[in-house]
Amino acid sequence: VEKKYSFQNIIARSEVMARVFDIVGTVAQHKTTVLITGESGTGKELIARAIHSSGPRCSCPLVTINCGSIPENLLESELFGYKKGAFTDAFKDKPGRFEEAHGGTILLDEIGELPLALQVKLLRVLQEEEIMPLGGVGSKKIDVRVLASTSKYLENEVKRGRFREDLFYRINVMGIHLPPLRDRRGDIPLLAGYFLNMFNKKLEKNIEGLSSETMSILMGYKWPGNVRELENIMERAALLTVGRWVTPGELPANMNQMNKLPSFLNPEDGLSIREASKRLQRHLIEEALLQTGGNRTKAAALLEISRPMLISKIREYGLES
Repeated sequence: VEKKYSFQNIIARSEVMARVFDIVGTVAQHKTTVLITGESGTGKELIARAIHSSGPRCSCPLVTINCGSIPENLLESELFGYKKGAFTDAFKDKPGRFEEAHGGTILLDEIGELPLALQVKLLRVLQEEEIMPLGGVGSKKIDVRVLASTSKYLENEVKRGRFREDLFYRINVMGIHLPPLRDRRGDIPLLAGYFLNMFNKKLEKNIEGLSSETMSILMGYKWPGNVRELENIMERAALLTVGRWVTPGELPANMNQMNKLPSFLNPEDGLSIREASKRLQRHLIEEALLQTGGNRTKAAALLEISRPMLISKIREYGLES
C-alpha cells in the first residue's frame, strides 16, 4: 500500500486526492503562500508537511503553531518573540516561531482563530518579510515560507468582519481544499487496510483484514471525524479483535446501530420487496397521522396522495381508530 498509493506518507488513490497531490508537487518548489482548507481530521498538517518535504527548504525547519490553542495575550510573543524586559518575566531574549523557522517553513494552523489585532501584524510580516519582537525597537528580516490551514470557511469570516479581507487574499495565493472522507469513499478500504497493518505491528497482532460486513459498515458511515476518526476506530478494532478478521462487533456501537434497518424493513420478516413496500407504506401512514393529529386531509397532503387513497390504505392496513 505504502509503495503504490503513498505520497509523502499520505495514503490515497481517489481522483480528487490525486489532483491534490499534483498541486502539492507544483507549489512545493516555490515560496508561494498556501492556504489549506478542510474539515477537522482530513489531514491538513500532513499536506503542509508534504509541501515542505518536497521542496528546496526540506533540510530546514518546519515549525507549526496552532493559532487557536495559545491564549491571545501570549500569541504575539510566541509568533514574533520578545526582548529582555518586554514584560515582567522576560529575563532574556526569546526568539519566536517565525525566527525559529528562518530558512524553512512555518505552518499557521487554524489561522481563522487569529485575533484581529494580530492579523494586522501578520499581514505586515507577509508583505515586508520582517518581524518586530515584543519590546524591540527595530525590525528583523526573515526568510520563511508561510503555509496556513483552517477548518473554517474564511470567506464567511471575512463577510462577518472576523477576518481581514486583505490578509485572506494574501494567504490564499494558492488554495488547497481537502475533501471529507465521505466524499472520497474509494479511499476507505485502502486507509482501513493501511491502519490495520500499522496497528498489527504496533500491537503485535496478526489480523488478516476486515469482514465484508464490517467493510460495508465503514463504507456507509458518514465519518464526521474523517481520516483521524477512521484511524482511531481501526486502532480500537485491532485491540478488540481476537480472531483473524475484524467483525462488526469490534466497531463502536453507534456505527452498528446506524447500519441496522428500521424494524419495519427487518429482513428477518422475509426479503419480499412487495411485503417490505407494504410495511413501509403502513409506517409512513402511521407517522403522517401522528404528525397531523389524525387529520386525514393533512396526512394525505404530507404523503402526497389523495384523501380517498389514504382512506383506502387506512382500511387495508387496519389503522382505523
